[in-house]
Amino acid sequence: MLLRDFTRRCLFITLQTGFRLTPMPAATRDRWRQRFLDRHQGLLARGPQGQVSDGTQAERRPRVSAAGRAIGHQARRAGVLPQPLPATLVAFYLPQFHPIPENDAWWGEGFTEWHNVTRALPQFEGHAQPRLPAELGFYDLRLPAVMRRQMQLAREYGIGAFCSYFYWFGGKTLLEGPLQQWLADPSLDLPLCLCWANENWSRQWNGRADDLLICQQHSADDDIAFIAHVARYLADPRYLRVDGKPLLLVYRPGLLPDAKATAGRWRDWCHANAIGDLQLVYVQSFDRVDPRAIGFDAAVEFPPNNTTLTPVTARQRLLNPSYRGSVFDWRELAQASMTQREPGYPRYPGVNPTWDNEPRRSGGGRVFAHASPRGYRDWLRQAIATARQRFASQPLVFVNAWNEWAEGAVLEPDARLGHAWLQATRDALGPPPATDRRPCAVLHVWYLDVLDEMAAMLAASGQHWRIFITTTRELADAVGARCRKLALDAEIEVFANRGRDILPFLHVANRLLEEGVDVVLKLHTKRSMHRRDGEQWRNELFQRLASPERTPTVLAAFHARATLGMAFAEGHLQRLDYYWGANQDNVRALATCLGIPEPQPEQDSFVAGSMFWIRLAALRPLLDAHLHESAFEPEAGQVDGTLAHAIERIFLSCISAAGFESASVATLCGLPESDAPYPYARRS
Repeated sequence: MLLRDFTRRCLFITLQTGFRLTPMPAATRDRWRQRFLDRHQGLLARGPQGQVSDGTQAERRPRVSAAGRAIGHQARRAGVLPQPLPATLVAFYLPQFHPIPENDAWWGEGFTEWHNVTRALPQFEGHAQPRLPAELGFYDLRLPAVMRRQMQLAREYGIGAFCSYFYWFGGKTLLEGPLQQWLADPSLDLPLCLCWANENWSRQWNGRADDLLICQQHSADDDIAFIAHVARYLADPRYLRVDGKPLLLVYRPGLLPDAKATAGRWRDWCHANAIGDLQLVYVQSFDRVDPRAIGFDAAVEFPPNNTTLTPVTARQRLLNPSYRGSVFDWRELAQASMTQREPGYPRYPGVNPTWDNEPRRSGGGRVFAHASPRGYRDWLRQAIATARQRFASQPLVFVNAWNEWAEGAVLEPDARLGHAWLQATRDALGPPPATDRRPCAVLHVWYLDVLDEMAAMLAASGQHWRIFITTTRELADAVGARCRKLALDAEIEVFANRGRDILPFLHVANRLLEEGVDVVLKLHTKRSMHRRDGEQWRNELFQRLASPERTPTVLAAFHARATLGMAFAEGHLQRLDYYWGANQDNVRALATCLGIPEPQPEQDSFVAGSMFWIRLAALRPLLDAHLHESAFEPEAGQVDGTLAHAIERIFLSCISAAGFESASVATLCGLPESDAPYPYARRS
């Protein structure tokens, strides 16, 4: 098997290199590539394989519920969109969520895309499958009320139009019911445009010429029949127009016998039948030709298609030892798009929130890990600026996609993150929040009497603090009463007793980062009851981090040094290998989940006690991982070896991966470092 894979890889690389070096027009190159993939799929080299457990590693995945919430989950909330919107966001829309006779025959009675969605299983640690719907549920698009709710939600969060896939096969249409409802019901008033998905339907869900279900019949006569059929949509006043011209997309123009001739026939027919001129756009799913060379007006980016990225599959810890798919870093996809050169021809920018087609390819999906609503927001914000530069009169940005649930490309609310993707969409349309430079303290309160010490220390600093207190449901009332007694103005956030001080802090940090908060002081009522010197440990951390003499200097350092990510108490920076045993495998697995370099225990350090000053932007790799709440072990008095302990040991690696640096408070204050042996923990 290994020899066969090696031989196949060598042959494929040789053919690929020769193909790339051969001079030919882009359209010819695209057509030959498609024909090769159709006929010789078996020659494709298999990518790297993930890590298979040898039986000594614990398996890490939430087992409570596939619908569990993650850090960063957002509820639906009202918001204000800028007027006018800086660009029209057009989300690709899949109408596959209702049964039709053809799918009954091919896949079984009652089949819809939900059958694919719900069968998916996680293939490696951190693989968020199945991805399940939230607010809209497992909807049926035969019901007009469903599309009405979708359109209401889309408008509310800034989506200006849907681009619905249209399935036409030589005079036969499939899945047209939802579009016919839109045509018949004026109250469904979100603009639409059509994208002719002009490829074959294959049992492999790839449009290639193997195991076909229904085929295209491209011809001159079919061109005329197609445009005549869709003309009723093009003529509708709600249909999306560019400079007054109906916008019509083609998914794969390279499959047309002569795309330029097809475009000419369509334009002639529309002029002769009172439609007027068209805005013809092709999707860069497989083709990359200058649209003007094939009679089209523009192209549209369609990530993640047409991208070549380095797989990160080999880093993944497989849950399914037979997994044959590929894993890529979504952040690399976004970065490649944001830094690419101008195309030299009209092209609408396109963005992608996430991608994971494991539901359609059981055990062999193409997964883009490390996607996040914040990363998508940043990409979308830049795409909007690009569209405004390229198409000043009517900028459009395409989003792949609104509801491609079986490909993981979804803006609709899901059980894991709620409305976070939609909120990121709304945020991208407006300016970033102003940076909040007020000193902010996040206090985790488990031992109530220690809150008095914290309040006194913060008051003595002379700063005007914004204070958050996290605590458990059992202590919430008592904490509220103590705050009133102390006249402490604090926002109290209540969580289950899980993940110690770490999980509540990550929840609050995620929220504050969205609000524009810059720097936070993280403290907790540490007692370390398993140690006699637990009180001394806490008091030393408090004094070295936030004494009245030190606090103004630390805040000034953060304001002056944009690269400063963390300030820690001197003497509390410890080498990882001193306390590595019970945490080693957890830390390495967590680094893979976050997509950051694996810490080196002999070289890297961690801040013991999990109290520090932190610039929230430096925590992006950790916060954007959106760890499941259920991944944190139930509280059982553990002194080491939990996910919370692993996160404590990876803070500095996370900060470094985000491009920030760290320093002790003593260094920032011009004071000597502590070189005494660490008294509060025993090296393993």
